[in-house]
Amino acid sequence: MNYAGGLKDEIAIPEKDVSGYRTEESYRFLEEDGIAYPEAQLDAGETLIGKTSPPKFLSEVREISIKTRKEASSVIRQEEKGIIDVIFITEDGQGNKVVKVKTRDPRIPEPGDKFATSHGQKGVIGVLISENDIPFSSRGVKPDILFNPHSIPSRMTVGYLIELLAGKVGCLHGRIIDGTGFSGQRIEDLEEQLSELGFRNDGKETVYNPINGDMMKLKIYVGNMYYLKLKYMVGNKMHARASGKVTLLTRQPIEGRAKGGALRLGEMEQQALVAHGASLLLKERYDSDKVILHICMKCGAVAIEDYIRSKQQCSMCNSQEIEPIEISYAFKLLADEIQSLHIKTKFNLKNKYE
Repeated sequence: MNYAGGLKDEIAIPEKDVSGYRTEESYRFLEEDGIAYPEAQLDAGETLIGKTSPPKFLSEVREISIKTRKEASSVIRQEEKGIIDVIFITEDGQGNKVVKVKTRDPRIPEPGDKFATSHGQKGVIGVLISENDIPFSSRGVKPDILFNPHSIPSRMTVGYLIELLAGKVGCLHGRIIDGTGFSGQRIEDLEEQLSELGFRNDGKETVYNPINGDMMKLKIYVGNMYYLKLKYMVGNKMHARASGKVTLLTRQPIEGRAKGGALRLGEMEQQALVAHGASLLLKERYDSDKVILHICMKCGAVAIEDYIRSKQQCSMCNSQEIEPIEISYAFKLLADEIQSLHIKTKFNLKNKYE
């Protein structure tokens, strides 16, 4: 990017005296051109592209040296990791260098990962079972996925069943079959072809108990079809936090997993804790933004605490009768915002033990 005064961002390994320099360890994958090499395995906080940008305000900096440059590298986000797959280096219309780095993160399906058919039948993996515990057909075929069929009639995704049947015929015949609901193959034809191939014409098969080898007294609809892995994976949802960053305005913990935010215990969760009588847990969870405010006992105004002279005084009535109270900062913010609308706020204090 170009800035005023002919300055521009530089893609290179940042030098140690750049402001905001990370650790030497986080730049270890960068090559001489400031870009990480392909197939490098990066963890959260490690640098993909090393970049420094010039100072923001030229008037403040008389002498432009390396010290005034700022760290502006692209790093792997928190709680993410990846292997560098492809690197694209090109130029945009203004002649600026553009670097794009694509990463991959190989994953094995686990319980909680989402899969779907091309008919919109989505679902998550409930359990992974050992191959030895999967029922098998008379030909020794073990299915990859077992699916609860209750969602087919209600959602009317008949194409799902047609695809299973068509897929089975297509695999056995070794040819491509149009399995769409309107212009595809007739189901009667598919059933006929299955019979010719020595299968039951309705697509059902006898299955055997994997533990003792006994034939099960039921028929299971078996076939071949596509299942697609969706981007929602349980590994991307896992999140926990102790204490951490807070919002500047309300002083309450920040929101969102990507930003390292907290898990909000809302009003309904609070009511559940109240019902359990967990008063110490409530006190612990709901003091994330506690603040001590000094209140005048006479007029109820917010008093001034003078740290230098170590005294407290009410600016409204000059009273010295000041009491500290512990309140939520969000409430103090509300009181301040009401005052900014020229509405005077008063705190009426009483002893909580009375």
